[in-house]
Amino acid sequence: MPPRRKLVEVRDLKMHFPIFAGVLQRRAGEVKAVDGVSFDIYEGETLGLVGESGCGKSTCGRAVLRLYDITGGSIRIDGAEIGDVPQAKLRRMRPTMQMVFQDPQASLNPRMTVAGIIGEPLDEHGRLSRKDRLDRIYELMDAVGLNRNFANRYPHEFSGGQRQRIGIARALALNPKFIVCDEPIAALDVSIQAQVVNLLEDLQDRLGLTYLFISHDLSMVRHIADRVAVMYLGKVAELSPREGLYDRPLHPYTQALLSAVPEPDPALEERVERIILTGDVPSPANPPQGCNFCTRCPRAMEICRRIDPDFLEIEPGRFVACHLYYDHQERHAGATGGTEATSDQQGRHP
Repeated sequence: MPPRRKLVEVRDLKMHFPIFAGVLQRRAGEVKAVDGVSFDIYEGETLGLVGESGCGKSTCGRAVLRLYDITGGSIRIDGAEIGDVPQAKLRRMRPTMQMVFQDPQASLNPRMTVAGIIGEPLDEHGRLSRKDRLDRIYELMDAVGLNRNFANRYPHEFSGGQRQRIGIARALALNPKFIVCDEPIAALDVSIQAQVVNLLEDLQDRLGLTYLFISHDLSMVRHIADRVAVMYLGKVAELSPREGLYDRPLHPYTQALLSAVPEPDPALEERVERIILTGDVPSPANPPQGCNFCTRCPRAMEICRRIDPDFLEIEPGRFVACHLYYDHQERHAGATGGTEATSDQQGRHP
């Protein structure tokens, strides 16, 4: 079997937002929304990005598409480095990468018809005749399960699920390779969520799409994702193939997160041991000195409060940032140039 091709490569991505204070509005600090995130997404796969509200998931997704000018790091999509490319030059690369937003009500222009919304990318990036443009709009509406007769209606005339289908059709208009799905089902009724997820999976099979699927719904991520990355306070705590992560989570935060997932079977629910975390999530403007999770971790050690753990591959395909999983002395020697094995590990990427 030939090796899988990496479509998206993110290295040490940082997205810090300045804090201004005082009468003169001087810079007083920064919010470290994304602070050194690294991962790869292979062509045709879905990488799930999960974590509690405020951990930096959505900011990470928007930064990967360069909807923000990033603070630091490298982003390569389809072999092209876009991390430091000016926004004006990114315009030519936009057809390759698109986004489905969380709130379909807010992400659709209420003054435009469905045909206008779906056709806008075609107007901006293509030169189709009026007939070809309309044919393409109808083709996209068919692909996402919208009635062609609704082309001249406005977003307020549709349900939440239908509006999200309009957003998906707009994202597909330019035949992208990579789509960031930013909690695309969070604003939908439970009865509609499965329909939208099934649509995304069907489109992926037919069009060969690659997804970064951002969500706080761990059950839905287990259904759609091939691999899962768990974020906490701006950093990735663990990245693993789906089944490995759900069956045997390694990071204490992942273990606590999965223990909170409701079990549909009442008999099994009674036997679930909940891991209750104490304290509050620290401020991203003032994270802990060592591991970001050390203030709430039930297994925290003294070294966790002093040294931020490296994000290392401890099993094939399984990456974790936790002092529980590697030798502290070897790590310290590697940091001072004394251990080649440790530095070689750090060169391997998720």
